[in-house]
Amino acid sequence: MVKVGLTGGIGAGKSEVSRLLVEHGAVLIDADRIAREVVAPGTPGLAAVVEAFGPEILGEDGALDRPRLGSIVFADPERLAVLNSIVHPLVRDRSRELESAAGADAVVLHDVPLLTENGLAPLYDLVVVVDASPETQLDRLVRLRGMTDDDARARMAAQASREQRREIADIVIDNDVPLDALRQRVAEVWAELTRLAATRSGGTE
Repeated sequence: MVKVGLTGGIGAGKSEVSRLLVEHGAVLIDADRIAREVVAPGTPGLAAVVEAFGPEILGEDGALDRPRLGSIVFADPERLAVLNSIVHPLVRDRSRELESAAGADAVVLHDVPLLTENGLAPLYDLVVVVDASPETQLDRLVRLRGMTDDDARARMAAQASREQRREIADIVIDNDVPLDALRQRVAEVWAELTRLAATRSGGTE
């Protein structure tokens, strides 16, 4: 098994690279998706959040009202810490479950948007960074996501710099290219990852 941390700046095209790697056979562990799953209606996670923050953070359908909860925790670091103390262990445990269910020669892909910012590179065997120029990022955010120019620039500025991400990368995937070229590059990376996974499953660890 090889554990890969996948990251990239907003608008760099990380989701597309993730999708292509899954098509090749990677086992995807999406931290954001798991964070939603562990507080879905009926889960112990949601019950713990309600106990900590009160029933007013629920919508009429009984699901977590994320905007309402966000307005509480992002204005109060102590409350945010409480929320993280509930959700993060659940995400970690679920991620480990999914990882342990993968085969010995699997390529396990952890999609982690804030990998660089949170210093998480040491948790993975390899870090793959999806890279694009700031101009490309800005264009995608405005043209494809409908952000204003100012909003897009603010989101980009709030993240790690391009240079900081490249510093922790074992593999860089350039996404300032047409889709066909990206597909070819991802195929090359996949071949490298599967070779490494096969070596590891052969008893080198």
